[in-house]
Amino acid sequence: MTGPVFLKGSNDTSAPGTTKADKPPSKSAGKYPPSRPGEWFALAGISDPPDPLTHAYRQDLADAALAGRIIASHYAEPLVRHLVAAAAFLSEPAGNSEALAQLQPGDEIRMLDLSRGWAWGYGPDGRVGYIRAEAVGT
Repeated sequence: MTGPVFLKGSNDTSAPGTTKADKPPSKSAGKYPPSRPGEWFALAGISDPPDPLTHAYRQDLADAALAGRIIASHYAEPLVRHLVAAAAFLSEPAGNSEALAQLQPGDEIRMLDLSRGWAWGYGPDGRVGYIRAEAVGT
């Protein structure tokens, strides 16, 4: 099969039909009541995102401290890690991107992501950037 694949909506099902009377109450029913209107927050008005040089956020991931200010697919708490080798702290996950600092073994970073050969998070001076994963200790 080549080309785009499209899914068509349908009300058909392979499961036998049931009604609400047939279903037993959920074990979590009442355990997690819906939010009350006073607990909601509005996403309205002019967006005023924080400085991305000192606040870690991307579309897919943001520092948990920014929840409520930034919309991201996921949030994470930074993990403290120490470098095991000297490495450049870069603005982007590419060897030819701008170097923000040159970090030394023992320097501390607060890491939010470790994937595709790069660690992303806060450097020792609080700026946000990338460093090669092999320079980061456990």
